[in-house]
Amino acid sequence: MNRWIGPFATAAVAGLAAHVYTVQAAPAFIMGRAMDAMEQRGVPLHAFSLAPRTTPQTQTVVRPSPDLAYSVCRYDFDQLDGPLTVRMAAWDNYSSVSFFDGETNNFLTVRGDGKAREVVLHGPAPVSSRAHRSPTTKGLILIRRLAPTQADYDRVTGVSASDLCTADPSPAPPPALEPQP
Repeated sequence: MNRWIGPFATAAVAGLAAHVYTVQAAPAFIMGRAMDAMEQRGVPLHAFSLAPRTTPQTQTVVRPSPDLAYSVCRYDFDQLDGPLTVRMAAWDNYSSVSFFDGETNNFLTVRGDGKAREVVLHGPAPVSSRAHRSPTTKGLILIRRLAPTQADYDRVTGVSASDLCTADPSPAPPPALEPQP
């Protein structure tokens, strides 16, 4: 029995180490693959890109909601000198802007509630305690808008042109789009 204690302990330690490594490494690996895939599909860095309406032919992730229109912005603070300004144009139904770090964690979500919203996002370096800060240098920003019909999606296409994800907030903010009847 004593001769099995050494190999069993070694196997247990190796298994535990593999488990911890997998749990720690998997999210960053998954996000890295997602960001690479988005880059391959032409999703720009520091700009929003409206995804095609979700259909069985266009879905690229498992079970995206066909009732939502998605816009995505990739960010990389290694390529920025300052903060990132994110503006979501007003939408007359459900809308939100969500921020995901490089390890798939959702660290901030802001609901639209029919109004335009703006968030200034800073990189991981410490800044004012009131500032919104990304835990990692890279990540994704996702705008979701309820658009269950083709007509709604077509309206999103116009509204999303006023969304902004930029390191240069100097352009005047676009006028807030009022909810349409």
